[in-house]
Amino acid sequence: MTQLSNSISRSQVEQLVRQALSQQMGGVASAPQTAPNPLVVNISARHIHLSQEHLEILFGKGAQLEVQKDLYQEGYFAATQTVAVVGPRRRMIPNVRVLGPCRGDTQVELAFTDTISLGLDVPIRISGDLKGTPGCVLMGPKGVVELEFGVIRAARHVHMSPADCAYYGCSNGDNLHLRIESAGCTTVLEDVVVRENPEVKLEVHIDTDEGNAVDLDHATSVKLYVPEGCKCKHS
Repeated sequence: MTQLSNSISRSQVEQLVRQALSQQMGGVASAPQTAPNPLVVNISARHIHLSQEHLEILFGKGAQLEVQKDLYQEGYFAATQTVAVVGPRRRMIPNVRVLGPCRGDTQVELAFTDTISLGLDVPIRISGDLKGTPGCVLMGPKGVVELEFGVIRAARHVHMSPADCAYYGCSNGDNLHLRIESAGCTTVLEDVVVRENPEVKLEVHIDTDEGNAVDLDHATSVKLYVPEGCKCKHS
C-alpha cells in the first residue's frame, strides 16, 4: 500500500479518488466537484415577446426595440416599449414590458394573479410551447393586435450550460427542486425544468407570485438539487 505524504493537498487526494472511481466505473468521468457557475435566482415579472410584424403594428412601421436595461442572460434586454394587455372581461393590465430581441411568435407571460384579473384560463408552459394557449388583445400607441394564441404562465425553469448540468447531475428537460431559505419562510419549489444551452449562464426563473410566496428578496440561501428518486439521465 502506498503511503501518502503528510504534505499532500486535499485537491490531490480528491483527484486520486476520482481516478480510482473512474477506473472502477469503466473509465466514466465523474462530475466536477465544484460548481462551475454561481447559482442565481431571479423573478421573471409579467412581460411580452413580440414578433417584428406585431412590433410594427403596435409601434409603427419600421419600429425597432430600444434597450432600457440588459438582462442577466447576454443578448437579452428589457425594452423601453410597453403595451397594454386586455382580456375577455375587458380588464386591462397597462404598461407590460416588452423584452428583446424580437421572436418569431408573439408570447405573453403572466403570473397566476394576472390571469385571474384578466379572466383568462392560462396553462403553465415552457417558453415557445404555444399550441392550444389562449389569446388576448395587445394595445400599443400606434395600433392593436388581436392574438389568437400565445398567453402562458411560464413554467419555473433553470437555464444551464452543459457544465452546469454535469455538476448537478441532470440534463435538458429534467425536473429539479429549488430550496429557498428565508426567515420563517423556507420553501422547496418542485418541477424546476432544466433548459440546457451552451451559451447561457446558470439562472433560475420563477414568476412574481412564486417570488413573493417564498420571500425571495430576503432569502439567505438557495439550493438547486436533483430530487430523490429522480430518473435523470446523469444521476
